[in-house]
Amino acid sequence: MSVRRSVLPSGLRIVTEEVPSVRSAAIGIWVNVGSRDETPAVAGASHFLEHLLFKGTNRRNALEISSAIESVGGEMNAFTSKEYTCYYARVIDTDLPMAIDVISDLITSSVVTALDVDAERKVVLEEIAMRDDDPSDLVHDLYAETYYGDTPLGRPILGTNESIKSMSRNSVFNYYKKRYQPQDLVVAVAGNIKHKKVVAMVEQALSRDGFLDGLGAPVIRTNTPVRKSIQRSVGIITRPTEQAHMFYGMEGVARHDERRFAMGVLASALGGGMSSRLFQEIREKRGLAYSVYAYAQQFAGSGQIGFYAGCNPSKAVEVVKIIREVLADVADNGMSHEEIERAKGAVRGSLVLSQEDSGSRMSRIGKNEIVYGHVMGFDDILKAVSSVNSSEIKEIASQFLTKAPTLALVGPFKNESKFEKVLAR
Repeated sequence: MSVRRSVLPSGLRIVTEEVPSVRSAAIGIWVNVGSRDETPAVAGASHFLEHLLFKGTNRRNALEISSAIESVGGEMNAFTSKEYTCYYARVIDTDLPMAIDVISDLITSSVVTALDVDAERKVVLEEIAMRDDDPSDLVHDLYAETYYGDTPLGRPILGTNESIKSMSRNSVFNYYKKRYQPQDLVVAVAGNIKHKKVVAMVEQALSRDGFLDGLGAPVIRTNTPVRKSIQRSVGIITRPTEQAHMFYGMEGVARHDERRFAMGVLASALGGGMSSRLFQEIREKRGLAYSVYAYAQQFAGSGQIGFYAGCNPSKAVEVVKIIREVLADVADNGMSHEEIERAKGAVRGSLVLSQEDSGSRMSRIGKNEIVYGHVMGFDDILKAVSSVNSSEIKEIASQFLTKAPTLALVGPFKNESKFEKVLAR
């Protein structure tokens, strides 16, 4: 499978992966803008805009946009993260020209009317309410807020009720016109395609309304270390829930750090599956939780490794103590060869299995290009994971698992004091 890359004079990047064995094709247009690029006055604008671009363009209304893809059995959607936004579609390979045209139309020619802004505002507020009603989701936003404070990375992707209610059509539209520029875009296509044909189709589709007329160079987000507000150790949202939902984390490696592969293996070994250390200690041996997992997350200039558990509120302190004991043991003594090999196998296997369809392949090459400015070879990624050894795990564990922790909890707790005492020990 070959990945190819073209850069147009406007700064637009086009990356493709040819997979001739499938009959599908996936296109994603990745925009180098996310919630960390917003000021408090427009908090949630990136996600709000993601909704609005499906409401209509100069050539299509909302129904025509959705029916174009659905009438051929395809799927279309979008998502917003802290660092990028992606609009994508997956169709039969013969319908790729239409899918490219539709997705490109959203990027170049959306009208974003005041009427649509007011209508979609209600939808976004409902999405915030849905997040607030799901404590297992809410705890992650609380963790970011507790860890980063009132900073761009600490604020929620969805924005707040106040910021969404006060956002005007002009502020959203100006944000769209300023941030959706060719040099900030990556078009990723994977499936039964040919690179040259894709480049021609993309160039034709995005040239509409003079979008590609200017000259530019691709914009890559800098890896400048992130400044945080004064870190709180514990954040609590009091809710009358049957379970306490907790996320315990600390500083990890940033996106461009070569140790990110070792950090991914460490996270997998600690909480990546039923055989992981924390799952065994918390669920299998003591029956204290149903869901236990871990992950390492990287941004430009920052990163964390963190651990989630949902348990009976009366057992929350005990679960926090177990997490701390396990992390301290791994920081002091490392992990066994068997644990590390099992984790490496899990990471490699999940990577390979995740590439079984054109949509997943499109996501990999698009995300790599938008955040790194190049696509790392898949075999190179597997090799980097395989090369992780016990001494590397011991080194990063002793360096990062001993960092000052941050704990976020959603549950029936009145204050932070008992958890602050546990963290202070």
